[in-house]
Amino acid sequence: MPDRGGGPTGPRIRVGRPSRRARTLLMTLGVLAVLGMAFVMFAGFWTDWLWYRSVNYSSVFTTTLWTKIGLFFVFGLLMAAAVGLNIWLAHRLRPPLSAMSMEQQSLDRYRMGIAPYKRWLLLAITALVGLIAGASAAGQWQTWLMWVNGVPFHQKDPQFHLDVAFYAFDLPWYRFLLAFGFAATVLSLIAAALTHYLYGGLRLTSPGARATAAATGHLSVLLGVFVALKAVAYWLDRYGLAVKSSDFKATGDWTGLRYVDANAYLPAKTILFCIAVICALLFFATLWRRTWQLPVIGFGLMVLSAILIGGLYPAIVQKFQVQPNEQAKEAPYVTKNLRATREAYGIDDAQVAEYDGTSSTQDKNRLRADADATASIRLLDPNVVSPTFQQLQQMKNYYAFPTNLDVDRYTKAGRNAGDQDTVIGLRELNLAGIPKQNWINDHFRYTHGYGVVAAKGTTADANGQPVFTESDLPSSGDLGTYQQRIYYGEKTTEYSIVGGPQKEIDYSDDSGEKTTSYRGKSGVSLSNPVNRAAYAVTFGEPQILYSGAIGDGSRILYNRTPKQRVEAVAPWLTIDGDAYPAVVDGHIQWIVDAYTTTNGYPYASRTTLGDTTADSLTAGNTQRAVMAQQNQVNYIRNSVKATVDAYTGEVKLYQWDTEDPVLKTWMKAFPGTVEPRSDISPSLMSHLRYPQDLFKVQRELLTRYHVKDAQTFLSGSEVWQVPDDPTNKSGNAVPPYYLSMKMPDQSAQAFSLTTTFTPNGRDNLSAFMAVNAEAGSPDYGKIRILKLPTSRTVDGPKQVQSQFNSEQDIAESIRLLKGGDSDIEYGNLLTVPIDGGLLYVEPVYVRGGGLKYPLLRKVLVTYGGHTAFEDTLGQALDKVFGAQAATTPPGTGTTTPPPAGNPTVQQALQDAQKAFDAGQEALRKSDWEAYGRAQKDLQDALKRAQEAQSKARTSGGGSGGGQSGATPSAGPSGSPSGSPSGGPSGSPSGSGGG
Repeated sequence: MPDRGGGPTGPRIRVGRPSRRARTLLMTLGVLAVLGMAFVMFAGFWTDWLWYRSVNYSSVFTTTLWTKIGLFFVFGLLMAAAVGLNIWLAHRLRPPLSAMSMEQQSLDRYRMGIAPYKRWLLLAITALVGLIAGASAAGQWQTWLMWVNGVPFHQKDPQFHLDVAFYAFDLPWYRFLLAFGFAATVLSLIAAALTHYLYGGLRLTSPGARATAAATGHLSVLLGVFVALKAVAYWLDRYGLAVKSSDFKATGDWTGLRYVDANAYLPAKTILFCIAVICALLFFATLWRRTWQLPVIGFGLMVLSAILIGGLYPAIVQKFQVQPNEQAKEAPYVTKNLRATREAYGIDDAQVAEYDGTSSTQDKNRLRADADATASIRLLDPNVVSPTFQQLQQMKNYYAFPTNLDVDRYTKAGRNAGDQDTVIGLRELNLAGIPKQNWINDHFRYTHGYGVVAAKGTTADANGQPVFTESDLPSSGDLGTYQQRIYYGEKTTEYSIVGGPQKEIDYSDDSGEKTTSYRGKSGVSLSNPVNRAAYAVTFGEPQILYSGAIGDGSRILYNRTPKQRVEAVAPWLTIDGDAYPAVVDGHIQWIVDAYTTTNGYPYASRTTLGDTTADSLTAGNTQRAVMAQQNQVNYIRNSVKATVDAYTGEVKLYQWDTEDPVLKTWMKAFPGTVEPRSDISPSLMSHLRYPQDLFKVQRELLTRYHVKDAQTFLSGSEVWQVPDDPTNKSGNAVPPYYLSMKMPDQSAQAFSLTTTFTPNGRDNLSAFMAVNAEAGSPDYGKIRILKLPTSRTVDGPKQVQSQFNSEQDIAESIRLLKGGDSDIEYGNLLTVPIDGGLLYVEPVYVRGGGLKYPLLRKVLVTYGGHTAFEDTLGQALDKVFGAQAATTPPGTGTTTPPPAGNPTVQQALQDAQKAFDAGQEALRKSDWEAYGRAQKDLQDALKRAQEAQSKARTSGGGSGGGQSGATPSAGPSGSPSGSPSGGPSGSPSGSGGG
């Protein structure tokens, strides 16, 4: 061999070896690489901790984290210990000498190959199964917390007489433990069998016994444990029948025991439990008998019993006992399901009353007055007018309104003070509209929206535009002084860095651009370089680490949508799909409804939240989403009302349902996170409302569960359905509508949420449903259902819409409104019960070719077979009810002409005629600006005629005579519009239109 210090190879070896400095550098780089990867893993954890601390919900983070860590280590170690112990034991029980056979000689090579690495191999196997098991167990943190903190429901199931808490909190945890036990046993059995085979304890082809006595005993014990767990599974399955889902032909999806469950499956599970216990004891007995004969016989008996007793016997009972007399057999169990389902969804107190559907009142004036008193008809559809808000109040391209606006109640000032339905939206930040997009503009300069825009829900102005009660920039109006900057909103999905040296754009006015700097305490400070590095990694933006735009006081805001923030601080809640804004005590607050749910309410039928809450508004709408959950639940409560401050981002959770045991359980698990209901201020209470998603879940259940009689339920003759939206061609369900109205048994109007039902497969109306949505009302949450007769048909929403579209005069008027390149949009078709009949009201919007946003032009109304298509709600109601208005509409020919000797009146009427003709001409040309001017001229002329007539009466110079009786009707269809409100949509406030 050549000398390593010289010769031809010596120098090359010395040159190839790294020097001490190089080795140090390589080691340093390696350490830095490891630290870098560790920091990347650490960054997500650290930023989460910083965020939870910034919103004062660090206890949620720590409780969740420690629970996951505890479950990970406990169950990971248990699994690793179980598998490792059985591998070690199988190795320990190996025979001292292997049989001389080809099989064992082949295995010798493997035994010799792994001999030096046995310890490492054992550690690797146990670590792998431990990590997998630990990660799986960590995902059960909610199940653990509910089990350890569960509180009783104080309601018992009708079969086993156990508290509902057993099924909701205990049974899921027991099932997890059972599944973990099965997994540990099976993995241990496989690992032990492989080890025994490798070391000769099990032989497949060698002569003599196939297994040593030690291997037989070891594997028999593991099989005995498996069978014992199966016995436990049989016992738990007995209780699982109370929450088991099945397909019941008579009713569809079914939860709970049926006749065959109670009389076949339940005794079968008990018998199988006993057989499994005996079989497990036989396996354990092999420790002494060292034979597989009895255990194998017992196991075979158990399998045969499972087939005969657990499968065949129930099928025989179903076929020969239940099917010949199904309704009688199933009726007691259907009654239990009816009661449990109604309790679980909060519909057990729903009040169902018979409603005739036709009015017997002959007094037209009384009907007309009742129409005003029964409802404040909302003509402004929040799901249509967003483009109008956008066009009239956007101000800058970097602002935007949501696709669907919200309906709230605000106190109106003046003589008719009180609550009025208001359509409201926020002028939120729209990054897509920034003139020049770059990192500084997107995240430092344009950081927030500005101001509330609100309009009366029951009227529009002469041009069909909303009557704004809060508008312009900065916003001003009826809402007073409040913090207008919107840093947190439904459209605010990007992070912003605020409070540092870089000024933010506030808004612009005639004097130029205004700037501001965030002064709130929200967000996470970036003054710490560790924080900056962590966020640079988290958001994948290295500029956060070194940008000069970040300095002292800089804070990063993220998780900025109300839904995101509430979901993060309360991951155990299910969040409503629609957060809505309200001005409360000088701040814009996002109000978020949140729910507690469970899948373990015995006998209560299940529903899929995501499917149940979908309707024509949620289809393709990213802002108005359905409930995210697609899993099935069979219990739901609106247990929490949450608020998110649009400026500070502060999140508050308020206990709303003080009796909900699921919420009480979570409040025990996360103490101090939910504030008591008594902390809700009166000003906030006035804006809380009954949530739409809960209402949609309840109405879907009420299509079947409005009946209480088992026989009727089984026959299916009273099954309803939620009709498709007649104004939307998507084929999706009609959304529920907020409306101030009163039901027949109510003495005054209440802010309500309403919907209609039709018979299954039919279009006629079967029921009308309303819930009191006023949070401060003692009647809040009461569901009232008006059930229409089944012996005759009453028009449903689709039929009413078809009637509107097919009536000749209306169709001609619609054709005229569509003149040129204008489009027609139908607003919400509202249903109001009045004096035994049903009033349908639908606003009609025109989207002109040049305007690109909808304006309210007409109102469709039908009642008792009479239909009107007029400029204002008041006029339409007058026509439908055939009542005499307080100020007689022009063009009716029912009033005395004005005195001929009053030239002022005559001139005013001539001017009114000219204005009307000009309006008709403008309407034919789709010239809405000219039409608006003509309507204003018409209004002025009628006002002059009225004033002149009043003076004549005062001076005694005239007698009787409606001041506008001879004025021709104003409107494309000859409909009257000469009332003082004038215009195409300015309905009188006294008729619910203003």
